[in-house]
Amino acid sequence: MMVDQRPERALAIYAKGSQIKRLDEFTYKVKSQSGNGAYLVVKTDGEWHCECPDCRFRGVVCKHIRSVLFSQILRGSIITSSDAVLPSNESEPDECEYCHSTRIVKRGKRHNKRGLTQTYWCKACGRRFVVDLGFSRMKCSPQVITASLDLYFKGISLRKITDHLKQFYAVTVNCSTVLRWIQRYVALMKEYADKLMPDMADVWHADETVLNVNGQYQWMWNLMDRETRFLIASRLTRTRREHEATSLFLEGQRITGVVPNVLVTDGLGSYASAFDQTFAKKHTRHIRKPRFIDKANNNMIERLHGTIKERTKVMRGLDDSKSASNVVDGLRLAYNFTRPHSALNGRTPAEAAGLPSLGEGNKWKALIQNSVEAKEHKETPAQTWRRRIIEGAIRRYLDGESNGVNAKWVLKQIEYLKKNGMTDGELREVLSRFNNPTLFVFLHV
Repeated sequence: MMVDQRPERALAIYAKGSQIKRLDEFTYKVKSQSGNGAYLVVKTDGEWHCECPDCRFRGVVCKHIRSVLFSQILRGSIITSSDAVLPSNESEPDECEYCHSTRIVKRGKRHNKRGLTQTYWCKACGRRFVVDLGFSRMKCSPQVITASLDLYFKGISLRKITDHLKQFYAVTVNCSTVLRWIQRYVALMKEYADKLMPDMADVWHADETVLNVNGQYQWMWNLMDRETRFLIASRLTRTRREHEATSLFLEGQRITGVVPNVLVTDGLGSYASAFDQTFAKKHTRHIRKPRFIDKANNNMIERLHGTIKERTKVMRGLDDSKSASNVVDGLRLAYNFTRPHSALNGRTPAEAAGLPSLGEGNKWKALIQNSVEAKEHKETPAQTWRRRIIEGAIRRYLDGESNGVNAKWVLKQIEYLKKNGMTDGELREVLSRFNNPTLFVFLHV
């Protein structure tokens, strides 16, 4: 009688480490022991299934499924332990960053300021690389950096953050170091977030609040979606004139690619003039000066300003316009991506707007990693071909080279490219390069 060796092999897979990657509660990716690729292990209708031949053709519980069950048992015991602290390591790569081969192995470690970093070697192209998810060459760990970001945008001062890090993380840093972390990662995440396209509803709310910038009052304009609570756009200006309100509305249209059916504002005259220039001809209804008891009141965006003041009142004023803009951008990221909303059943506004979920854990770390991966994403030949075609079409449309180059001709080009795989994100990125908000009407095809 033959002994089933699958449990021992499953334990060997788990004991090796970095072989099992948890995608979600019911989906795992287990690397092949031969080093060629990985298998997807999925739980459907209460049963586990694997892509490997052993499970597909023999119908048995393979070693990959058993290794996942081992990891679940250990993970459950760690999480339920009150004294356990989950370690946080760099994520394991699935492929080579140069040739995208899955034939990668660990080979040595590199010593940097933070400690030892795992080095990987690709068997296909023979090149070595390390995983860079936004925290390489940083002296402090991702937990310390992201905890500082979270505390800062929850209203804690820089000196109190450094005191917190010293007490609970045994890390001694200067206030200026924490400020540089904030400036660096807010700029990185903003670049990524500006390329995303949230799904907006029909009702938008606009309002402004005053901030103290170097002893002078400046105005922070905010534009919010009613259904998802997503903060669409934020701007910081010195005055409250018509052109500044117009820029806010155009920026909201550029980010979302749509026009609202209803716009709710207070009685500021700049809103009425800006509305006439942007949304009036697009059949949008403007509700001005709503009462507190009205269904379409402006209470939710007034509540947003209370959340913003939780941060700014601790600072007792911002130093200059540059630092103020950085704080405004960071507050928008924190509100949209990291702050669960009770009116959205515990979801963040970004999740309610259909953007990728950042999981239940460290949302700041996940957002930074997504930003780095998006920045390092290399354009495929097909994407380059589509980008060049649409860029040429838009240039000819703006230049008006011939009578045949009109909006209808551009729409036909876009329809052709979408049949060949072009996404709304690719089109939106190309249109944003021309710095012409009127071009975003092409997103509706």
